[in-house]
Amino acid sequence: MNFLILAAGTRDKVVQYFKAAFAGVGTIVATDASPFGPAIYDADKHYIVPPITAPGYIDVILDICRKEQIDGVLSLIDPELSLLAKNASLFEAVGTTVIGSSYELCEMSLDKMQMFRWLTDHGYHCARSWREPEAFYRAVESGLVSYPVFVKPYRGSASISISKVYDRETIDLLYRQRNDLMIQEFLDGQEIGADVYIDMISGEVVSIFTKKKLLMRAGETDKAVSFKDPALFALIEKFVLEAGYRGQIDIDIFEVDGVYYISEVNPRFGGGYPHAYEAGCDHMKLILNNLQGRANEKRIGDYDEGIYMMKYNEVKILKK
Repeated sequence: MNFLILAAGTRDKVVQYFKAAFAGVGTIVATDASPFGPAIYDADKHYIVPPITAPGYIDVILDICRKEQIDGVLSLIDPELSLLAKNASLFEAVGTTVIGSSYELCEMSLDKMQMFRWLTDHGYHCARSWREPEAFYRAVESGLVSYPVFVKPYRGSASISISKVYDRETIDLLYRQRNDLMIQEFLDGQEIGADVYIDMISGEVVSIFTKKKLLMRAGETDKAVSFKDPALFALIEKFVLEAGYRGQIDIDIFEVDGVYYISEVNPRFGGGYPHAYEAGCDHMKLILNNLQGRANEKRIGDYDEGIYMMKYNEVKILKK
């Protein structure tokens, strides 16, 4: 059993966890577009590959799958998720299973307005959102929403180019600078992260880990503490099954006055996943079981509360 991790970047822990799960069973291969992506050096083998936008990129990855006899593959960056899903049949043809959700769900997760419409249509609490400033201004005038709000690209990740805005003049200025923006209601509450695994064989939600985010840095969880709420577990399971996700996903949620609001979904390992792993939620083992043809048992909330995660800086030294 050999596994390929694409766009490993700085996710050293994820690579290390996969190596631990596959020890004695197979090898872990990692790729990155840069030789200075430190996580690739934690893998058993690594390849430097072109950017995902380069012509023939998928052919390069398929060649690696053939050469290394790769059984399963996933990516750690959002833009590549849709690319993998779109070409899943090509990977299947060389004996490689794409661990992830459908192309449609990857696209919906990347497009925040599309996700907002889906959540609204299916009766879930979420932050109200607008693509057009004039529609937002009418909502302000009617008392439906108030400042501050977030202005962000409607397709994007890692909290890039997000602005917290307090007035109409700033919104007008931002919209004059670019045309791919949306306006989103500011949810003033406790931010929560959920690491979820949906079995690739049974389609059931088999693992959920939730944490209260205590501090954010560059769009990722910097400090957090684990907690449990059966009502939240039930909401996550209902949402995930209704949407149809598969494999590993990361969900951002807000709790405002006792109500849970679903914010965003990343159909991949999130930056805070090491918290879940160290608390006992080994999703790498779940992936290995699926690749070996075994469905996983349901173990939702099988971890301790009150486990804190605190990120800190580390360095990788490479001698050539």
